[in-house]
Amino acid sequence: MNALTSLPTAILETSAARILLAKPKARFSLRARGDLAPFEAALGLSLGGPLGTRASTGSRETIRLAPDEWMLHSTPSDAAAIEGACAALYDAHPHSLVSVSAREVTVVIEGPRAAELLTIGCPRDIAKIEPGSGRRTVFDGVTVILWRDAEDSFRMDVWNSFAPHLIDLLKIGARELAAEVA
Repeated sequence: MNALTSLPTAILETSAARILLAKPKARFSLRARGDLAPFEAALGLSLGGPLGTRASTGSRETIRLAPDEWMLHSTPSDAAAIEGACAALYDAHPHSLVSVSAREVTVVIEGPRAAELLTIGCPRDIAKIEPGSGRRTVFDGVTVILWRDAEDSFRMDVWNSFAPHLIDLLKIGARELAAEVA
């Protein structure tokens, strides 16, 4: 049993930041080279642009992590459709689509000091990640995918095994930032 299944959706709320555990989602790692148009048509998403570029339509969302790598999120009920759409392309466009749904959870970090809270464990300059983009980075030595949804709202995809540790660090940091104001 996953240690995170006992966590409530809302993990902590302070005057500095709110930390939540997002609902489960379908997650796929897509690796593809060459002509991306067939994948874009099959998925209904743009895959182009520089690293960190995000695209979404309906329940599907993707982020470009490398020249030939994307993370794709959707609802669990959409997983079979995504797998089928990509399987239909395989003979003409070899690629790798791997479900990583059970591997990761998403932690939501939002609030007036959310960006500052992330600096406690992330060496990347958070201010340089524009809202609507994201990056693969590290948080306290753990590889994560950081999605910036707004100026004060982030999502962090982290492997299940590291999530309790990172959540504890975020909780401590949020409490410390809130205490500075008091």
